[in-house]
Amino acid sequence: MQINVGSLDRIVRIVVGLILLSLPLWLDSSWRWLGLIGFMPLITGLSGRCPGYRLLGQSTCPVQNKKPD
Repeated sequence: MQINVGSLDRIVRIVVGLILLSLPLWLDSSWRWLGLIGFMPLITGLSGRCPGYRLLGQSTCPVQNKKPD
């Protein structure tokens, strides 16, 4: 699978993922385990590949045009 997540998008995903993963440390209610959903943006941010973008045919990664030899 090609890289389809741009650099700004990757940074946002990593930050959001880390914030969500920190929720179990800060909340005492039963909702705190929803913070585990933070694994998805963290993994897609670190890998640069988003299956959802691929299904929708989208990409935030700039395309570099290669010149034919």
